[in-house]
Amino acid sequence: MNETPAPRLLFLFDMDDVLVRYDWRVRMAALAEYTGHSFEEIRRRWWDRGDEARAEAGHFPDGDAYLAAFTEAMGCAVPEADWARIRGAAMTELPKRIEAVRIAADHGRVGLLTNNGPLAGRWIGRWAPSLPPLFGEHLDTTSNFGARKPEPAVFERALAHHGVPAERAFFADDMPVNVEAARSVGIHAVLVEEHTDLCRAVRAFVTAQARVTTA
Repeated sequence: MNETPAPRLLFLFDMDDVLVRYDWRVRMAALAEYTGHSFEEIRRRWWDRGDEARAEAGHFPDGDAYLAAFTEAMGCAVPEADWARIRGAAMTELPKRIEAVRIAADHGRVGLLTNNGPLAGRWIGRWAPSLPPLFGEHLDTTSNFGARKPEPAVFERALAHHGVPAERAFFADDMPVNVEAARSVGIHAVLVEEHTDLCRAVRAFVTAQARVTTA
C-alpha cells in the first residue's frame, strides 16, 4: 500500500505506444547485431518461451536477476548499459500524449502501468525523461504488482496500492484486451489508437467525475 494520502482521482497510463512510440523491430535488429543471433533465434530463446511475460508478472525479484536470466538465455554477455541502450533506442516520446498526463496531474494522481519487468523499471526515467517530473515515484511496471495486463489482478492491486476505488480511476492503453480487463474491474478505460485525442479523454473523465461529485 502506498503510504501517501490517497488522491480523489487516479489516472493510470500505459507507456509503449501510448506515451512513447516503441518500435520493437528496431530493438530486435539491434539485439540481433549485438548477440549474433537471428531475430527468430532471439525470440525463441527469450520471448517465445515466456520469460519476458514472466518478468512482467514479477517472476524476477529485481533487475539484476532479470539481466542474469536474459544473459544466460542469449548465451553471451549483455551488460545492463547495452541492454538499456538497445531498448531505449527503440523509444520516442510522444509530446501530445504526455500533455494529457500533465492535464491529469492537475486533477489527481498519475501513475504508470506498463507491462515491463524490474530492469525496465530502473531505466524508464532515462528513456523518457519527460515522465519522472510528472509521475514522481509512480513510474510503475506491472512486475511491481506481481501480475501483468490483461490479468484483472494487476488493476486491482494497482487500485489498492493507490487507495482509490475503481469508479474514480482512469486508464489508457493501446491494447483492446487490456482496456477490457480494466473495465471488468470498474475502471474507466480508454483505448488509445493512432488518432486518439488523449487530452480530450482525460478532460471528459474529469468533467464526468465533477458531475458525480456535485450530484
